[in-house]
Amino acid sequence: MNNAAKNPRWIAVGLSGVLSVVYLAAEAPKASRINRAIEILEQDQPIYYTGSHEGTEGSFEQGVKDAQTWADYISYDMEHAPFDVKGLAEYMRGLAMGGPTRSGHRTPAVIVNVPVNGTDETSVRANAWMFQQVLATGVHGILLCHADTPGAVRAFVEAVRFPANGGRRGVHGNPTAARIWGISADEYAEKADVWPLNRKGELLLGLKLEDKYALENADANAKVPGIAFAEWGPGDMAFSLGVRGGEPGPMPAVLQAARAKVFAATKANKIFFLNAVTPDNVIDMIKEGVMIGAANQRAAEIGRQYTKREMPW
Repeated sequence: MNNAAKNPRWIAVGLSGVLSVVYLAAEAPKASRINRAIEILEQDQPIYYTGSHEGTEGSFEQGVKDAQTWADYISYDMEHAPFDVKGLAEYMRGLAMGGPTRSGHRTPAVIVNVPVNGTDETSVRANAWMFQQVLATGVHGILLCHADTPGAVRAFVEAVRFPANGGRRGVHGNPTAARIWGISADEYAEKADVWPLNRKGELLLGLKLEDKYALENADANAKVPGIAFAEWGPGDMAFSLGVRGGEPGPMPAVLQAARAKVFAATKANKIFFLNAVTPDNVIDMIKEGVMIGAANQRAAEIGRQYTKREMPW
């Protein structure tokens, strides 16, 4: 007679454990996409992100911790923090280890600010290796900083897309990225394209229209196929327009006009607008049309309740 037969209590506990596992598996949400942010935007729901500009994200342990974030995506800064691809790769491994998320996704989406300024096409092409190395870690999107000219934006999109989709990205980083996404390298080659240009794509590309040069070309920049969203970068925009920060009172008229111009460009070209939101203004921002919010957890909770989001978190 085996030990299980000798111990009915052990059998009862074992069966209970099995039933619990089956129950939990049945109740767990099932993601329909790899990129949680895209899945929510497809439901016409706003998304909310968190991030750090302190350069402390790049560790496996931090990734494990952040895997259960309240946010829909994590903004990972490599523009002002060190360009540490190894640290980013460790962070992504940590996210995969700490997942899945409560919404059933393998990891939260991660969008990286890469230290490439979109001043002109030549500059972007010369630095396209940075996009390729970052994407090979398994991230879900990239922001082009100081996206000043449409030529630079077109070069950015081409650098991210594979040749089969009209781009220039190499395939040798696919196996590494695919492991983070939990799919094969061949599947990754199919899925790692830009959304919503490719409705099956899982990568989000954004623009920082954050200086007077980008402002001048805001509509032309936002018109480039492959871009999903844009922001107006009030801090850098203020510097570029000669506005001193920290002054009390309402936003200066020149900054209000800059924001309005970028917002209008996103609306005209049917891409999403990103803006900071707070618990006090998130509902008004949603009513205005803001679909991507730099938020804290409370602001996100208020926004989700207002739009009656059904997906967990």
